[in-house]
Amino acid sequence: MAEGGTQEAQIESSEDEERELENLESDVTEMATKIAECRDTLPNQLTSTLASLLTAQRPVLSSSFDFGSDPGPSGHSASGDTSRHAELGASSVQAEEEKEYAEKIQLLKQKLSNNASAMPNVLKRMEDCISRIDKLDSYNGDIHPAFKRKRSR
Repeated sequence: MAEGGTQEAQIESSEDEERELENLESDVTEMATKIAECRDTLPNQLTSTLASLLTAQRPVLSSSFDFGSDPGPSGHSASGDTSRHAELGASSVQAEEEKEYAEKIQLLKQKLSNNASAMPNVLKRMEDCISRIDKLDSYNGDIHPAFKRKRSR
């Protein structure tokens, strides 16, 4: 009779293990699908977020200036030929500002690209430095007292 009880206990424990294994497998498949979804959606989310941040930080340039209502140097409103001359000057000033803005954006993009392309080299140098520091930490030789840090308490 004792053998029958142990067989039932073994059967129940093996069934419990099978259920637990099935639960773990289902958890793993769920995690795999979530990871795949994140890999698909995160790059797009990051680019759209970056684009919206850059757009939000972009200065607002009004496309039309109302120079007819601006007072001139003498305090009177500009009108007639001076108004046309001011509009032409304003459009050239605006074009120059837009050109400078476009150049700044291009320069920023170039700097970002250069920094991103330099990252593997920086990472390699950091890993080399860390390995050298670890090697120095494991060194048990005598250290000259001048290089020992005084601990203040």
